Amino acid sequence: MTLAYCTNIHPAETWLETLHALDTHVLDVRDRLLTSGEHPTDKPYPIGLRLSAIAATELLTGNNLEAFKEWLVKNNCYIFTINGFPYGSFHGTRVKEQVFLPDWTSDERVEYTKQLFRILAEIAPKSCGGSVSTLPGSHKSFNADEGKIRTNLIEIAHFIEELSLKHQVDLHLGLEPEPLGHFENTEETLGFFERLHQQAAAPHLIRERIGLNFDSCHFAIEFDGASVSLDAISQAGIRLSKIHLSNALRLDPGDKEAVDAIRKFDEPTYFHQVIARNSDGSLKRFSDLPIFLEHLEDTYFSTEKFKEARVHFHIPLDSHPEAPLGSTYQHVEETLNWCQRHPTACQHFEIETYTWGVLPEKLQRPVEQQIASEYHWVLNKLKNQF
Repeated sequence: MTLAYCTNIHPAETWLETLHALDTHVLDVRDRLLTSGEHPTDKPYPIGLRLSAIAATELLTGNNLEAFKEWLVKNNCYIFTINGFPYGSFHGTRVKEQVFLPDWTSDERVEYTKQLFRILAEIAPKSCGGSVSTLPGSHKSFNADEGKIRTNLIEIAHFIEELSLKHQVDLHLGLEPEPLGHFENTEETLGFFERLHQQAAAPHLIRERIGLNFDSCHFAIEFDGASVSLDAISQAGIRLSKIHLSNALRLDPGDKEAVDAIRKFDEPTYFHQVIARNSDGSLKRFSDLPIFLEHLEDTYFSTEKFKEARVHFHIPLDSHPEAPLGSTYQHVEETLNWCQRHPTACQHFEIETYTWGVLPEKLQRPVEQQIASEYHWVLNKLKNQF
């Protein structure tokens, strides 16, 4: 098993900006873990890399990739996974639905993902292989052509297979369900992969190269229990490409103090989808936090029947929001417990709290301190089994 944190927490769009983040923040976190004894001094340090389309193109230009290989050796680090969900700018601007563009109906998404695998094939260790995580096809509001999505994924699966055989390294793509994504919960995920396998002329190859990036925050927002979801995914023969360890916010929509507290998390950069559960178990979805807050002010919307709402806002694993708000950390714990019971089910794990820059002030710490503390939380839960 390999554990890293995703460098999408650090603003960087060009390759030089990305390398600067690695030189500063990433090595600082590594040194903190070495000092605390939470990472062995005699083992290379794993990195979960985020590359924009611009950075990926630049890394494949000239001597940049060879120079990066030298950087990895010099600093005793390695790359085993790349976050290929956000194609373009991911900080300091309105991201929202743009993070789903270009989607998997487009040639741009296919080419970008191929670039990421070209890079990964050159640098991923043969001992653990390499994964790339990506969006769940598209966003529901785009009304995307699923047939085109499946066709492009089948094409990329064959591309990954060729690279894997050429470089003798196990490479795989993980589709990441997200609230209001083209597929977002366990039921929709199972249905999508069934249709994907049925369309493919070589379904065994698809099962090997196209899997799932299970984000514990996203499945918690859907009110899908981790063990139930992971059991169903495993039984369906869907590869667990990677697991994102991340937290969501939760609140009682009928609690005025909780509603006032959640307003502090309403910010303009990222989508903060909300799903509220009715007392009868039914769910109501809101595409963003401001829309949810507007509904709370509408007398037509009865807060009495909605007992809990969960918000897509990544909260550090080791720190919980002050009451009356809560977090879904128990879903992360359940995910880790399931993985301990099924130690061969997934080998790639990534801490992903990319919202550091937009967290309310009381939850903010120096970013390296936050990340190191999240490592400590995870390793403590796993009793240092990684």
